[in-house]
Amino acid sequence: MFIQTESTPNPATLKFLPGQTVLEAGTADFPSAEKSGSSPLAERIFRVPGVSGVFFGNDFVTVTKGEAIEWDHIKPAILGAIMEHYQSGQPVMLGESAVASGHAEHTGEDSAIVNQIKELLDTRVRPAVAQDGGDITFHGFDRGVVYLHMQGACAGCPSSTITLKMGIENLLRHYIPEVTEVRPVGL
Repeated sequence: MFIQTESTPNPATLKFLPGQTVLEAGTADFPSAEKSGSSPLAERIFRVPGVSGVFFGNDFVTVTKGEAIEWDHIKPAILGAIMEHYQSGQPVMLGESAVASGHAEHTGEDSAIVNQIKELLDTRVRPAVAQDGGDITFHGFDRGVVYLHMQGACAGCPSSTITLKMGIENLLRHYIPEVTEVRPVGL
């Protein structure tokens, strides 16, 4: 098994490409070791000292490290943990824990606008941020403001504010006049 790595715009995050499917659908975000119980793979990666976050996409694993540790010190152990997991035959997720992100149902007078927002996020934004090892999920629309949650490499990335304001906000405002602002939400 050959696992490729790619840097991301977030210097604290690396993207690992195992060359096979990680999640069939959706994404899974593990912002701490305590929240990794639904994933044998995430638990194994969190055993590497210095790992502070794990995120799964369709064909990648994004790992975030703590500030006090260098990639050179933990990258080999992370590669080993991913390889061991795939050789073990264990599932990536236990049960139906993978989250199909960004698809909370929205009804009411804004439902047409929300559907347009979700469509633009799914077709234009999410594929681009997945390239960088992250994801953006829709959390709400209220009085012209779109609330989004950034995950994986996008969470805590120095350029995430610029991505939200200059990229996503401009895109949504261009196609949907009712959108006036985009704001991040933390979970």
